[in-house]
Amino acid sequence: MKFINTMKITIPAKSRNEALARSCIGAFAAQADPTVEEMSDLRSAVSEAVTNSIVHGYKDGSGDIVITLKLTEENCIYIKISDKGCGIEDVEKAMEPLYSTASEGERAGLGFTVMEAFTDDLRVRSKVGKGTTVTMKKQLTGRYE
Repeated sequence: MKFINTMKITIPAKSRNEALARSCIGAFAAQADPTVEEMSDLRSAVSEAVTNSIVHGYKDGSGDIVITLKLTEENCIYIKISDKGCGIEDVEKAMEPLYSTASEGERAGLGFTVMEAFTDDLRVRSKVGKGTTVTMKKQLTGRYE
């Protein structure tokens, strides 16, 4: 697999930067001529991943979120979102729909479910005390120009 373009940004884990992350994925993906639905899916998936890092990863402090984007010749986009937050004790449990570590009624517990629904592949790696990396892949129907 050959990557024809890549981008990497680091943003502070602040709620106001979630919109920046959405804009970055939109600008990067635009070169692949995605459909409106594909663009919406990508923005939603990135929004959920970044929000998880902010709300859960750095719940007791602050830190950075690293977003890496890659586009292949075959118009497949890879998105990696990493933090060095508290990590996830049980990834399998955390990926269950409606599961949340937030206070009751505070969060719906659908972040990973949304990411999974809007991408073709979702992988989550995490170590307690070290952080979490979410990797997503989506095949786009447009053509790279």
